[in-house]
Amino acid sequence: MPESMTIELPTLEATADLGRRLGTLLFPGAVVGLVGPLGAGKTNLVRAIARGLGIADSRVVNSPTFVLIQEYLARLAIYHFDAYRLRSPAEFFDLGAHEYFEGEGVCLVEWADRVAAWMPAEYLRITLEVTGESSRRALIEAYGQEYERLIRDLSC
Repeated sequence: MPESMTIELPTLEATADLGRRLGTLLFPGAVVGLVGPLGAGKTNLVRAIARGLGIADSRVVNSPTFVLIQEYLARLAIYHFDAYRLRSPAEFFDLGAHEYFEGEGVCLVEWADRVAAWMPAEYLRITLEVTGESSRRALIEAYGQEYERLIRDLSC
């Protein structure tokens, strides 16, 4: 059973704060899988994580739904994947995602549940649940010791 924590996010700013804090804690080779329905705020969370990683202008962060992957420069390179439009999980593998996972950048995968078979054994999974017009609940699950430490640091 993975170590986990649930965070109530009553406002959009609370969600952005979570993303910024997470971005400051991410390390080379970190992988974060984002799960939730359309409109749950996955891309907004990615934008906030990018701010925490020190991106120069977070306005460049947008959903890579049609291009499938976006790359951004920050303290660590950011590789932002979107698996929403993939016809099968194998297409994710064909993108070379596993090569990115083995690199020194940070991989942020939206719709990670659709490509679960190709996610690495160790990663952080964030499931966003819509609880109101601007409120969310985040279930954060750590798969692996580095991510367990990250959750403990995030909860401080």
